[in-house]
Amino acid sequence: MAKVFLDANIFIDLIEKRKTIDRKRLLTHALFLSPLSIHILTYLYKHKIPDERLVRIDKFIKLVPFNLGLTIKALGGPTVDFEDNVQLHSGIESECDLFLTNDKKLLDLGYFGIMRVADNIGEIEI
Repeated sequence: MAKVFLDANIFIDLIEKRKTIDRKRLLTHALFLSPLSIHILTYLYKHKIPDERLVRIDKFIKLVPFNLGLTIKALGGPTVDFEDNVQLHSGIESECDLFLTNDKKLLDLGYFGIMRVADNIGEIEI
């Protein structure tokens, strides 16, 4: 079992069923998420809180603390996009093996620290 960080776009795909995601395989791993992703989802889709799909999210996904230390790291890069940096540093803080994203700019990184950046959990042997 690997530690997999879900970028906001993957989390939104998962919750909104926007794309086909191998949920069964994904759930065999330890999943991590930034609270920022929940904010993005609820803002974009105007979800009212409480939302049944989100109330028990901590049963399936571990939330990474979004704190001052993480904010300072994100302000330092590695990209010009603060939100992307928060996501990347959240994955590192959680000691994740894989950062799952659909973001082409982030995919171009290949790795962030020792964390692999990929768009498909199926292509990675973990």
